Amino acid sequence: MITFEGKGVYGALALGKVSIFKRGEEPVRRIRVSDPEAEKKRFVAAKEKAKAQLDAVYEKALKEVGETNAQIFEIHKMMLDDDDFNDAVFGTIESQSVNAEYAVAVTADNFSAMFAAMDDGYMQARAADVKDISDRLIACLKDKKDEKTSDEPVIICADDLAPSETVSLDKDKVLAFVTAHGSVNSHTAILARTMNIPAVIGAGDEFLSAIKDGDVAFVDGYSGKIIVDPDEKTVEDAKKRIAEDKEKKRLLQELKGKENVTKDGKKINVFANIGSIDNIGAVLLNDAGGIGLFRSEFLYLEKNDYPTEEEQFAAYKRVLESMAGKKVIIRTLDIGADKQVAYFNLPHEENPALGMRAIRICLTRPELFRTQLRALYRASEYGTLGIMFPMITSVEEVTEILEACRGAKESLKADGLTYSENVETGIMIETPAAALISDKLAPLVDFFSVGTNDLTQYTLACDRQNPALDRFCDTHHEAVLKLIQMSAENAHKYGKWIGICGELAADTTLTETFLRMGIDELSVSPSYVLKVREAVRNADLSKEKA
Repeated sequence: MITFEGKGVYGALALGKVSIFKRGEEPVRRIRVSDPEAEKKRFVAAKEKAKAQLDAVYEKALKEVGETNAQIFEIHKMMLDDDDFNDAVFGTIESQSVNAEYAVAVTADNFSAMFAAMDDGYMQARAADVKDISDRLIACLKDKKDEKTSDEPVIICADDLAPSETVSLDKDKVLAFVTAHGSVNSHTAILARTMNIPAVIGAGDEFLSAIKDGDVAFVDGYSGKIIVDPDEKTVEDAKKRIAEDKEKKRLLQELKGKENVTKDGKKINVFANIGSIDNIGAVLLNDAGGIGLFRSEFLYLEKNDYPTEEEQFAAYKRVLESMAGKKVIIRTLDIGADKQVAYFNLPHEENPALGMRAIRICLTRPELFRTQLRALYRASEYGTLGIMFPMITSVEEVTEILEACRGAKESLKADGLTYSENVETGIMIETPAAALISDKLAPLVDFFSVGTNDLTQYTLACDRQNPALDRFCDTHHEAVLKLIQMSAENAHKYGKWIGICGELAADTTLTETFLRMGIDELSVSPSYVLKVREAVRNADLSKEKA
């Protein structure tokens, strides 16, 4: 029995036989040809065949992972028709009188290296897409048939899987997949989560060296552990865990489409927190009522320079359109503290958690703030938008923020651009200061959202990044709960709604406590939506608290 550790990208369990994923890759030989024109025709025919295959993959992806995730294969089709790529292939065939397979391989290597060397994270990711496309083209040129899949469900193990390979897997024949390499934010990891396939990535080359076809393995998509050749007791424990996990998920699935309402009739919104556009599929799959926290900083963290207004507008527009009228609350830039971006050139701070971060950066860099606000308001016409401002400590900050919002809208009018007049503005209650003056802040905004992670940190003077302080960082501390209750009372006093978007929102041992406080919305990771719905529906506020 050997245990390996990777990163779990979809929380589920699997026990079964291993199947090593074989691409059937063979070295591409350089062959001199006497008729370059015939090779060019072969390339064009292979391209059409590849497009037909991608059409089929796209249709399969559309059904299984939704339009947002399926778009990658539309992009692959567009890349097949890229003039620079095609000209390079034709040029290599003509100038060197070589076979089309070799020309595609050389061109793909060059393009892939070019993308990988770029500063932009999005463009770097295109290197893998070029490899995926060239492998498909070469397979079409060689007229290779797809490998026959196993007749029984197996655990697919590979060095890595391309997006098209992941979608092409027969879900009924895949218990789980484990890769030696890969990123938790790769297209493949995102597809695994959306397809509900237990998955672990980054298990290492040692893992691939240690396994062979037919080995029995247990995959824990929650912890990222893989146990190869488990002993009898481990197998029995695994079977028991799998049965319990399936039953829990079956019961939760029955809650889809049900209201978030307590036994005594109190309704509450259960929304989802997400960190990028790629997570929208998970929001919809888990039946969230909307997005209670969309972390806009992913646009800044994934780039090597400030995202433009157009780039931000496109991202915000896409998330609003994808949610089809359901409320989307986008938090403005929250850089600083544990989220550092080199090109911001922030000064070194002895205590960054108490330093220049979030709204403080926006208010001291008005052009940066103005760009984001303009993009947000422009996108507001495409859905139901709320804008949320983090790290508030004073009335003066909120007044300055609202003035910046007015300025952004006036500049859009001056440019002849339109926006919705129904955008809600809210603030995060994540400092004790904001909670203590919530009676003064409530009249200025439309809603509060409690960020319990930072509120706990600042209230208890415990660095939440320091594991040595875990015993002192009591998330259920009376002081933290009192600050939340105070904020809820002051929000309702002025007719405003209040939600919680920190980790405590998913703590179902506190769900009833929050409902009794008058919390109107709980926003959690997509995978917790149904669990929180279950806790809400099991609560009865008419009874005395036990």
